[in-house]
Amino acid sequence: MFNSILLQIVSNGAAAATQITDTAHAAAAQLTQVPVPVKQDSLSLLDLIMKGGFVMIPMGILSVITIYFFFERLMTISKASKMDVNFMNHIKDYIHNGNLDAAKALCKNTTAPAARMIEKGISRIGKPIKEIEESMEAVGKLEINRLEKNLSVLSLIGRIAPIFGFIGTIAGVIKIFYDISLTDNISIGVISSGLYQKMITSASGLLIGLIAFIGYYILNAMLDKTINKMETASVQFLDILHGPGK
Repeated sequence: MFNSILLQIVSNGAAAATQITDTAHAAAAQLTQVPVPVKQDSLSLLDLIMKGGFVMIPMGILSVITIYFFFERLMTISKASKMDVNFMNHIKDYIHNGNLDAAKALCKNTTAPAARMIEKGISRIGKPIKEIEESMEAVGKLEINRLEKNLSVLSLIGRIAPIFGFIGTIAGVIKIFYDISLTDNISIGVISSGLYQKMITSASGLLIGLIAFIGYYILNAMLDKTINKMETASVQFLDILHGPGK
């Protein structure tokens, strides 16, 4: 009898231990199944732009035009400003030696606008200095107009891009009040769409306008240096023409 009681106690203890073990495993399983909060994806640049509304379409067009004309004019003016430092010395030697054909050939092989002016002046050698100077000045104005082409577009974009941003701001405010009128609620979720449009279009307009203005003034500074080189070459050429007569 004692053995049977002892056997029953041992059996009950084993059953209790098994129950505790099963309970522990179940608790562990529940802990592992606790949902981990998913990190919210950040807002991409494209999504941010799309929240700006219809005004972002002309904004995008203006940005493309700004980038295109800036780099197009940058390459053109940079090419025009490059001229051999010994160019005028060679022209002087050719003229003093009477080799005008070589001087003209050198001008044709030089891409700088100053070379076009000098070439015109060489073709007028033998005529009054005043006439030579006027013909060179006319060519110089044509060359400057060619270099200034499309610069006014950058200036215009710099002025109108912030205006488009302001239009987007007004549209965003209208959207905010419209959404409030539909829901009769002023929560951040209701007005967030209009706020996005308002702020994105304002920032985009100012940014595009700033880039256009900076590009415009950079190109103008480069153009001024090129014009200065043209004027210097013109003065040197006239001095060469006056030289033999002294």
